[in-house]
Amino acid sequence: MAVEEGIDDYTQDGTVDLKGNPVRRSKRGGWTACSFVVVYEVFERMAYYGISSNLVLYLTKKLHQGTVKSANNVTNWVGTIWITPILGAYVADAHLGRYWTFVFASLIYVTGMSLLTLSVSIPGLKPPPCHQANIDDCKKASTLQLATFFGALYTLAIGTGGTKPNISTIGADQFDDFHPKEKASKLSFFNWWMFSIFFGTLFANTVLVYIQDNVGWTLGYGLPTLGLVISVMIFLAGTPFYRHRVPARSPFTKMAMVIVAAARKWRVPLPSDPKELHELDLEENARNGKFMIGSTPTLRFLNKAAVKTGSTDPWMLSAVTQVEETKQMLRMIPILIATFVPSTMIAQINTLFIKQGTTLDRHIGNFKIPPASLAGFVTISMLVCVVLYDRFFVPVIRKWTNNPRGITLLQRMGIGLVLHFIIMAVASLTES
Repeated sequence: MAVEEGIDDYTQDGTVDLKGNPVRRSKRGGWTACSFVVVYEVFERMAYYGISSNLVLYLTKKLHQGTVKSANNVTNWVGTIWITPILGAYVADAHLGRYWTFVFASLIYVTGMSLLTLSVSIPGLKPPPCHQANIDDCKKASTLQLATFFGALYTLAIGTGGTKPNISTIGADQFDDFHPKEKASKLSFFNWWMFSIFFGTLFANTVLVYIQDNVGWTLGYGLPTLGLVISVMIFLAGTPFYRHRVPARSPFTKMAMVIVAAARKWRVPLPSDPKELHELDLEENARNGKFMIGSTPTLRFLNKAAVKTGSTDPWMLSAVTQVEETKQMLRMIPILIATFVPSTMIAQINTLFIKQGTTLDRHIGNFKIPPASLAGFVTISMLVCVVLYDRFFVPVIRKWTNNPRGITLLQRMGIGLVLHFIIMAVASLTES
């Protein structure tokens, strides 16, 4: 019995320690490990939104760029922030693993933040102050000044590319999908993960932007830089408690294998019984941290990748689970396209929305609300909604739907898209 209990204590999802040894569930992972991860995310969101929320004002007021040019520079940088994680995820999955990719990227992130703080602090790295009503009459930033500032921004973007896709998955790795209690905790973890994001965002949109507008940009950028350094140290301190996944082939490579194998066997007939298709056994899938997925009739052409023809070449034969994972990724493409329009709306929050806020009467008594703090209303609503959803909505609706999440992710996204439509319609009517 003691031996069986010892075996049961080991995780069954393929996670290991940094040396590659199997880990005990009671010693590593769970909420204890996640506490170190969540602390990092709070400070990282403070750093990122402390920059992006007020960046358009720094470009116009300090670097003397016009509204159109500054808004374009902000959206270009934010777009890069969201593209680089594709590269970071590839490096983690195919080469270094999530932990080491995150560690190296966080050092790049801190370097970018430090350089950015210096660029707003040293007088020679920014144009002289200008109080002209027309920005065109002010002295423009030199090539060196622009290179230093934007070099720091894009260094930061590279660092974000390695941290953003891996920190949340490191948190998810701390829960064993093959253990019922941990699987339930994992679903709750992502809700509280979002809460930590919005908490850090709210602090940035209120305290940090106020400091930037009323105290100085040096302190306004220095504080999140210091917070980021501390959060990286806290993350590293949690290393003995983490579970890790061994790097495997990139998911893009696995998808390519399925598509190529199906194309090479396009004339091969599919068997009438899906059980005749190639599949790994249950234990091998479990070692890779995967659940077996049965063959489905959707995108049926890809099933030919799993037809046995005598060759075991991975570019000629794929397991059914691998085929189904590829189908799932391909089915995400319409969802990705559907988010393009809402993303363009959200992008305006940190550019035109902030610039419009500078024209408003923002006084409450003797206190003047910073323009970038107007975005805080979005964050406050999200903080409230996350708590209400996780603590009240999910337990009630779960009884009706029998879904551990309450409602499906697609239903949540659909409701969000409808709300976006209503919000923009009201905004349009208000403007007209």
